[in-house]
Amino acid sequence: MASRLGDQTARLEGRITLNPMYHVDPVGTLLFPALIIFGPFIGFSFFSGFLVGWAKPTPVITRNFRKIVRDDNLTTLAGPVSNLLIVLVAFIVLAINIKAVPAARGTILLPFEIYQSTGQVFATTPIVLVCFLAILINLMLFFFNLLPIPPLDGSRVLRNLLPYNAVQVYDRVPIWVSYLLMVLVGGSVIMAFLRPLLSLVYSVLIHI
Repeated sequence: MASRLGDQTARLEGRITLNPMYHVDPVGTLLFPALIIFGPFIGFSFFSGFLVGWAKPTPVITRNFRKIVRDDNLTTLAGPVSNLLIVLVAFIVLAINIKAVPAARGTILLPFEIYQSTGQVFATTPIVLVCFLAILINLMLFFFNLLPIPPLDGSRVLRNLLPYNAVQVYDRVPIWVSYLLMVLVGGSVIMAFLRPLLSLVYSVLIHI
C-alpha cells in the first residue's frame, strides 16, 4: 500500500518479499519466543503458554506520500484489512465444504462449539483446523492491531485524528507504558470482541 501511494522505502530495503529471513527481528522473532518456549524448563515462564513474537517493523516514510494523513491511514489500515480478507477466505472455504458435503456440517462446526465452551482449539480434519485457526488468529490480530497504543496500527490512526498539542503529548508516552497497556488491556479487549464475532460466524455457518 505504501509503495502504491508513493513511498518506496520498504521496497528499496527488500522488505516486499514472502521470504521470512528479511523480516526476522532478533529479539521479537528469536529471543522472546525462545524464552516463552524453553522458559519453563529453566524455572520461569511467560504469558501462560501464549506464544508471542513480532517481526521487524515495515519502514514507512510518510513525507513521501502525496496526501500524508490520508495515505498514512490507508497504509496503516492495510494490515487489519488483510486480516479480515483472510477471515473471509477461510469462511468461504468452510461454507463451500458445508454445501458440498452436508454430512460434514457437524465436523466443520465442532471447533467453534468447543472453543466457545472451553476456549480450546480442536478439529478432526486438517482443512477445518487450518480454516478455524485462520479465522481465530486473524480476528485476534485485527482487534489487537487496532488498539490505539503505540506502536500498534490503531495508534497511527488515532495520532492522525488528534490536534497538534495532543499529538505532542501522545508522542511522549513512554514505550514501557505502551507494552504494559498491551499486556493489561489487550487480552480483555480482544476477547470482548472475539467471542461475539465467532458466534456470528458460527450462526451464519449453521444457516447455510
